[in-house]
Amino acid sequence: MHAMPAPLEIYEQMCALSARMVEAARANDWDRLIALERAVAELRESLLQNGDTGFDRPEDALRRRALIRRILEDDAEVRRHTEPWMEKVRRFLTGNAPPIDRACGTGH
Repeated sequence: MHAMPAPLEIYEQMCALSARMVEAARANDWDRLIALERAVAELRESLLQNGDTGFDRPEDALRRRALIRRILEDDAEVRRHTEPWMEKVRRFLTGNAPPIDRACGTGH
């Protein structure tokens, strides 16, 4: 049985994964982005189940705050890349998309 990582270690892992999510979003690698998001969700769930404690030292609490801030910044960057794509999908699914140019696979 594996020992549960300390909450600060989980935040470190989540931050590293969120940086990789930015890379995937910039590359339009949606499968990788989804896989990374699932990994972050599992870590988040472990924090919820096991408690977000163990920040007795002020420097640990400051580090946690910095990690959360970085994760939120990464999330905003991912959204800048995914939201336009999601809007195109929404328009396509509702029938409001421009016709697809079959020769090159793009809209007009």
